[in-house]
Amino acid sequence: MKLFKFKYIFLCFLLFAVATINAQQRKIQIEYSGFLTFDEANYPGAKILTRDDSGQVHIIHDGVNMWCDQAIHYSDENFIEAYGNVNMKQGDTINMGAKYVEYSGKTQLAFASGDVVLTEPSSVLTTDTLYFDREKQQSFYKSGGTVVRDSSGTITSRIGRYYMNIKKYQFIDSVKLVNPDYILRTQRLDYFTENGHAYMYGPSTITGDSSKIYCERGYYDTENDIGYFIKKSRIDYDNRIFEGDSMYFDRNSSFASATNNIKVTDTLNNSVVKGHYAEVFREKDSVFITKRALAITVQEKDSIYMHGDTLMVTGDPEHRITRAFRNVKMYKSDMSGKADSVHVNHEKGLTQLINISKVDPSDAFAKKIRPILWNLKNQMTGDTIHLISNTETEKLDTLLVFNNAFLISKDTLDAGYNQISGQRLIGLFNEENQLHQVDIIKNAESIYYFRNDENELVGIDKSKSGRIRIFIKDNAVEEVRKINQIDGNIYPESQFPENAKILKGFVWREDERPNSVEDLFKDDPPLNLPKIKGLSDYIEAEDFFDDNLLERIKKADEADPSINPNEPKKASRHLPEDLKSDSLTIEKPLPKKKPNSQ
Repeated sequence: MKLFKFKYIFLCFLLFAVATINAQQRKIQIEYSGFLTFDEANYPGAKILTRDDSGQVHIIHDGVNMWCDQAIHYSDENFIEAYGNVNMKQGDTINMGAKYVEYSGKTQLAFASGDVVLTEPSSVLTTDTLYFDREKQQSFYKSGGTVVRDSSGTITSRIGRYYMNIKKYQFIDSVKLVNPDYILRTQRLDYFTENGHAYMYGPSTITGDSSKIYCERGYYDTENDIGYFIKKSRIDYDNRIFEGDSMYFDRNSSFASATNNIKVTDTLNNSVVKGHYAEVFREKDSVFITKRALAITVQEKDSIYMHGDTLMVTGDPEHRITRAFRNVKMYKSDMSGKADSVHVNHEKGLTQLINISKVDPSDAFAKKIRPILWNLKNQMTGDTIHLISNTETEKLDTLLVFNNAFLISKDTLDAGYNQISGQRLIGLFNEENQLHQVDIIKNAESIYYFRNDENELVGIDKSKSGRIRIFIKDNAVEEVRKINQIDGNIYPESQFPENAKILKGFVWREDERPNSVEDLFKDDPPLNLPKIKGLSDYIEAEDFFDDNLLERIKKADEADPSINPNEPKKASRHLPEDLKSDSLTIEKPLPKKKPNSQ
């Protein structure tokens, strides 16, 4: 019983193999021809088939129907040449038209030339010459082609290949997709006709009216206008350059987001924002950025750096505003600062340092951590701090401290701290961005260490006044003027009470001071960037003329009875020059003339 079963299975397999071979070698059939003639001198062993008024010549082979005005049929070689208004149809999905088609029933390879049009349900391909391998269900051109898909646009390339089973085009060299809203250019493009998905490889650009995208690997949904880009990805807007390792783009909402190593350059306001996650809303002219967010205002001699948990840049170029939130730090070579949040109005040249109170009201010993600025050797704090810059010269002009203003500087020989406190502080900067005059207004108190020309301590002044004006020169206090002084004394150092050496609200915060750009990040937790999976690398496809196809062509040539040394073998005569060899063909194909209609 087992032996019988084995024999039965083997017989079925054998019959299947024979049926497959027979299908591959099935003869080309002539379904209809108006006239039949012979021309042994020019077409030995061939039948010349010509249409009549009833219709075109109709040819059938293994599921393919072909119509033409005239055909030369080599039945021994299972080969046909079709001329004039050729139409080749495979099933209900593939339709190819051309002026001239060659088709081998042995290799199942068709060669079409002259106004070739290949139509499938979602797209139309036009080219001068096209190869169609029915066994692999692939078509190929190498001399330029155009594919049109209504919802996506028109795609042109020098080399193209269509995979019929998966409805995918592979375009190579000088690829260009023209859409009413943008133009896509790349070196390699995989394009799926059913859904309009396009995969770009190599230097690629997508240029629209308001943006230009660049990447070296990317994906674009041509139906929904959504894209994803990696590897040197960049979007150029009217006045911004947006860069990142991985980028998402939605043309409909003018929105883009990016992850890892992000840089947003404001070309108009000469500023840069960096971080590791960002969102850009072009319609609102805004940028949101976080994860080691850093804003850089580029100046001719000394840039300003600002770091916070989150940065937002909003408004058109003439009215741009930068906001930084949570644990904000600033650094400039001659100035640095800290605050809960910072608000910068670029049009007015106004920078505001603002704090949210974190003091527990039940803790009597808790100290309120206020916004703070350091300018050279001076520390300034208050409830709110404003810096006003000259928008034309980009230099600092005025410092304003509102409520609980406190100015501290160390004595030159570390004997103590010079201190001035009051309700409000107004500071003026010189051309070198150094404070040269400070006014403390209302309820002013001061402690000042007087020294003579030999830098010897003369005494310690402690007083209260309605107002105090300080003149600073060479980063040291040159003169102190007290206006409406209420009381005050100058004490020798030995007689100055220890408990009177600091004013109420004194907090020396030098250890918090950023002294470099790197210091802006020293309190941040370790940065763990997400690993970007991205898109797969480009995989070189097997050649259209692979070993399988070349072997089929070689076998067909070996069975070709032609003995004329000047006549190339039929199956290989249109093979690309670099693939021709003595084993496949003798020399270049001779031009053939269309036979006269009978």
